[in-house]
Amino acid sequence: MPNTPGSPVGLHRVLEPAGVLPQAALKLDARPELWPDEIRISVERLNLDAASYRQLAEAHQHDGEAVKQAVLGIIAERGKMQNPVTGSGGMLVGVVDEVGPESPLGVQKGDRVATLVSLTLTPLQITDNLEKWDGRSEQVPAAGHAILFARSIVAKLPDDLKPELSLAVMDVCGAPALTARVVAQYVDKGIKPVVSVIGGAGKSGSLSLAAARHAGAARTIGIVPFEAEKTRLEAAGIADVVALADARDPVALAQAVEAQGGPADITVVCVDVPGCEHGAVLSTAAGGTVIFFSMATSFSAAALGAEGLAADVTMLVGNGYVPGHAAYAMELLRSERGVRELFEGRLAAEGQD
Repeated sequence: MPNTPGSPVGLHRVLEPAGVLPQAALKLDARPELWPDEIRISVERLNLDAASYRQLAEAHQHDGEAVKQAVLGIIAERGKMQNPVTGSGGMLVGVVDEVGPESPLGVQKGDRVATLVSLTLTPLQITDNLEKWDGRSEQVPAAGHAILFARSIVAKLPDDLKPELSLAVMDVCGAPALTARVVAQYVDKGIKPVVSVIGGAGKSGSLSLAAARHAGAARTIGIVPFEAEKTRLEAAGIADVVALADARDPVALAQAVEAQGGPADITVVCVDVPGCEHGAVLSTAAGGTVIFFSMATSFSAAALGAEGLAADVTMLVGNGYVPGHAAYAMELLRSERGVRELFEGRLAAEGQD
């Protein structure tokens, strides 16, 4: 172990190219030896970002073994999990194995934790060849270790929830927190906004719908592409109305939102497919706000699309961090029966429950 603390943001773990932050690095040093302000986690499970997993699955024709080998190859080559196509990673859960004497993260050996920073900047080594994973789900049983820096974010897992469920919630906990903040800003100005959530039956989408309602939205609209998702979201009861629309079809999406009480004052994009930027802009009212949470978003397409449509909208990038976001998302899960049912149903379908 080196005697002096490393960089709080992990610069000392960057192998190439020199001078960039870990997220932008091509390769990280994932050795288990700690700097004094780091912690090492014994990995139990990875949660791949939805856009990353979709891209990998489609690129390998949904061949689970090929997807597994692709993930192993990325981690071995880069010292972290960062999909080279989407640029996104995910997060993990595990048990704290060692804590450097100068770590400020407030955890101790033996704590079961979730990392609230992306796998794209987390040094990671896998030691079991992912032998317990069939390559067919975003959640990945795994053995190995990961390193967190002094400025990383980590949360202890609650005792009353299964780790798989906690991981699924914490993976997207920035979405409901930012949605609630933006809705509250409207309410503080005397405006009860109409909120449309594209991908409302998914993890971040369902939490965002619940958050919008809790924060004082006048009307919440869940947008989903398939009848089965519409049925599930209606049964969950967390949206005032649910509409069917392909978010990649701007005109169809705008018409669907308008038919349900839109255009939206706030549009939250939570889908894991590209090409939804123009529809989100077109279905949002003049002076409204679009929040992009999908890692499949092309921000140049969003900006140029808004310009081309002469759309006066504020566009926000959901960066995954809002103070208190993990606790807030967990409270929504506990208090909203419909949200919990959607999460547990998704895990059961993936064979994780």
